[in-house]
Amino acid sequence: MKLHLKVWRQPNAEATGSFMTYTVPNAEADMSFLELLDVLNEQLIHSGEDPVEFDHDCREGICGSCNLMINGQAHGPQQKTAVCQLYLRHFEDGQTLVVEPWRAKAFPPIKDLVVDRSALDRIITAGGYISVHTGAAPDANATLVPKPDADDAFAYAACIGCGACVAACPNASASLFTAAKISHLSLLPQGQAERKTRVRLMTDQMTEEGFGDCSNHGECEAVCPKGISIAAIATMRREYLGALF
Repeated sequence: MKLHLKVWRQPNAEATGSFMTYTVPNAEADMSFLELLDVLNEQLIHSGEDPVEFDHDCREGICGSCNLMINGQAHGPQQKTAVCQLYLRHFEDGQTLVVEPWRAKAFPPIKDLVVDRSALDRIITAGGYISVHTGAAPDANATLVPKPDADDAFAYAACIGCGACVAACPNASASLFTAAKISHLSLLPQGQAERKTRVRLMTDQMTEEGFGDCSNHGECEAVCPKGISIAAIATMRREYLGALF
């Protein structure tokens, strides 16, 4: 199959970027989208041009580094799918695909399709952890957790920190990411000791990084590759109000 790509090219953070159009004539339906970019880069290198810079690591939908907008949709048209697990069979032969990086004040560009997402790491560093004496591993049933709480905590902990929620939100809010990290710890016994300080520190850091506020558009849930519910944001807000008193 043949695909036409309009790719955002930006040589560095200070430069002005623009779209460049390329054609990949020998794409295959079973290729992932990142494999398509690999093929494109082979073409560019062969012709003496600079390859397109893009982030990737595991290519298994786990690490969250394959952050791309495809035809205006974070991670592309397939729901609950990271770009590395998006296959070309979801596109039509001869289709034109617009590929660009996340667009948010808190995600400054580095080069081409790569942006700096370290703001999310700083939110985690602010309070997304528990402090415990590790010692020997406890028995599996030493700390009892109600099944509904364990299920919800596991669902929130599935967040891979890709930033799609930020990219899709009209306000560039990181509320779903931050809420998922806060909510999964607040549901577990191990997270109770720092429960109030955690939500204050993480939400303050989120604001300091320049992310917008949530206004309940719901775009974040729609593009999340792990399908995390915006119910997490409601939990975060309850936690924040509880931490004030």
